[in-house]
Amino acid sequence: MKTIAVTGGSGKAGRATIAELLSAGYTVRNLDITAPAVRTCDFYKTDLNQLGETIESMHGCDAVVHLAANPDPTGRSEQVMFMHNTGSTYNVFRAAQILGMPRVVWASSETVLGLPFERRIPPQFPVTESTIAPESSYALSKLVSEEMARQFASWSGATYVGLRFSNLMEPHDYPRFADWQADPHIRKGNLWGYVDSRDVAQSCRRGLEASLTGAEVFVIAAGDTVMHQSNAELVAQCFPGVQLDPALGANETLLSIAKARHMLGYNPQHSWRA
Repeated sequence: MKTIAVTGGSGKAGRATIAELLSAGYTVRNLDITAPAVRTCDFYKTDLNQLGETIESMHGCDAVVHLAANPDPTGRSEQVMFMHNTGSTYNVFRAAQILGMPRVVWASSETVLGLPFERRIPPQFPVTESTIAPESSYALSKLVSEEMARQFASWSGATYVGLRFSNLMEPHDYPRFADWQADPHIRKGNLWGYVDSRDVAQSCRRGLEASLTGAEVFVIAAGDTVMHQSNAELVAQCFPGVQLDPALGANETLLSIAKARHMLGYNPQHSWRA
């Protein structure tokens, strides 16, 4: 694979992923409705809700990294957001099938795991990919897309790699982590998780390169939490009675990345503590 289409390439995750792929020697094509502030590769203005337009923009690429979506589950009406996310993802998957692409890497979400962990609390931490408890239309749109990926993989024999990203952060976001330290309840909704945009980019590249078949999903998070407090203290305060894996490090992520480490070779390199 030499030429990679990146949908949503003008956004946070997309910009970092394009930079990662270019540095790894790939030719990259940015497919987005919005032009990037700085162009580092070819840009194709693309409405992913239009299948024909999506096929045309992806034509000539060897694989696709699908990052375009509504990243804010509260920013639009539930129906519009659900239809946009599932419809555009279907079009990207269908275009990849029509064009014979062997690999699709795409953005799912940590929300599939049950965020904000209020109505259905897992019996133990960390949570793994087997935890499926969508609590919003946004989360449901991602879970539906995961099932679409499984079916497209079955139909075409291509590999579909779904990445359940935690809350994406860039380095300039890290100073505000200080505001969360006094009250652990502020960030308990996603188990104090986050992921650096550069590690998102790493996971996308590894999703393209890993030896995989069929459809897989992976939790992608930073290696640590957003808190100075230990996991034992956080869980006791916010989730009393939930078991905590005793082998877990004091500040190690409660969104398990063990599967991504093992199957993708994912290894988060960036932390707000650095």
